[in-house]
Amino acid sequence: MPSLRLLIASLALPALPLAAADPPPVKPPPDLAEYVAKKDPAYAWEAKGKIETPAGDVFELKLVSQEWQGGKWTHAVQVFVPKGVKPTATVLLYNTGGSPSPATGFLGITLATKVGAPVAFVYHVPNQPLLGGKSEDALIAETFVRYLEKEDPTMPLLFPMVKSVTAAMDAVQAFAKKEWDFEVKQFVVAGASKRGWTSWLAAASGDPRVKAIVPMVIDNLNLRAQMEHQVKCFGKPSEMIKDYVERKLVPPPDTPAAMKLWAMVDPWVYREKLTCPKLIVNGTNDPYWAVDAMNLYWDDLKGDNRVLYVPNAGHGLEETDATGKKSRDRVVNTTAAFVKGQVFDKPLPKLTWAHANGRLDVKSDAVPKAARLWVAYSPTRDFRSAKWASTDSKVSAEGAVRAVVGIPSDEYAAFFVECDYELDGLAYTLSTQLHVVGKKP
Repeated sequence: MPSLRLLIASLALPALPLAAADPPPVKPPPDLAEYVAKKDPAYAWEAKGKIETPAGDVFELKLVSQEWQGGKWTHAVQVFVPKGVKPTATVLLYNTGGSPSPATGFLGITLATKVGAPVAFVYHVPNQPLLGGKSEDALIAETFVRYLEKEDPTMPLLFPMVKSVTAAMDAVQAFAKKEWDFEVKQFVVAGASKRGWTSWLAAASGDPRVKAIVPMVIDNLNLRAQMEHQVKCFGKPSEMIKDYVERKLVPPPDTPAAMKLWAMVDPWVYREKLTCPKLIVNGTNDPYWAVDAMNLYWDDLKGDNRVLYVPNAGHGLEETDATGKKSRDRVVNTTAAFVKGQVFDKPLPKLTWAHANGRLDVKSDAVPKAARLWVAYSPTRDFRSAKWASTDSKVSAEGAVRAVVGIPSDEYAAFFVECDYELDGLAYTLSTQLHVVGKKP
């Protein structure tokens, strides 16, 4: 049974490496930085009012970030300030699609309360539908196809999405100065899926106000290698990226224009510039990406980096436990702890690890309160439907953890270790990389 394998060491097979080789280094083109830095005469913001709640105040702004392809992009911006919380020089800026709602309001005030600092949300990233009624990935794919036709460097949708974020920074800074006579200097930029992609590129743009980022469920850096690896794991590209496949963007065309396009939008190409602290958040059952996709870019990342895997969670990061209960507590708490560390200069513990032959040796520079090994099994390298189970791991007095997985001969095992910590009473977890071992291909 799989539960017994968690405790069995085996030397039968070595760890399976990722087959896709790193492509040669690509110099980042200047288009992103130039697009974001260029002043847009359409930019404007105004205060729309304040909502008082038992948990705190919600300030509402209206933002025009830019004019793109003949239309102005407008956004709602909300600034959440819990009761008793004072302005801080660093603010979490969460970029998201859609409009403000009770659910986003609850998330905003919850994060701000856990961080102990104001939190800002910018909505309608991107403005949509556009270009013939297209939205989300269909819209991004349309802009990519149009770029390949005319090579207009303003066309890829990720660029105006990033400019939405930098314009929101401008608006929040101006609001803080006007409302509180206080200077907000830096931001932790966060977002999920294509808004996580936007978070990566906001840092890559070179804007010095981006102090740290929390990209969620965009486990796709090093794009060309990722697409090859995904096909090897799934047998074909994920159905979730069909908008790109149907437009013949995946696999990436081998043309100079296509190579330039992917260099413009792949955060991996900007890795030398991406030195800010990062918390990378992924779900173990995200149908978009291969389960070990991070291994194609993790070692290339610069700076101070941390990982959170949410077990038994898909693209929405909603974890399902053994009883069927669903929760996003893991991602909310760890995100809040990371942001709190950036706001109040209390960096989170640093984990390091080494993996060989189904053994994972983990070291932490702060002793974890607890640790556990998470494992899932699959007959193929496709773990999208796999069930993850955990067993407790012993933590040494020095903060070291050793976890061992028996290497199956007839299937694959995916595994990682997570450690529990606490920051000012806020419980949170950090993870290692995720590894796959098992039968030979």
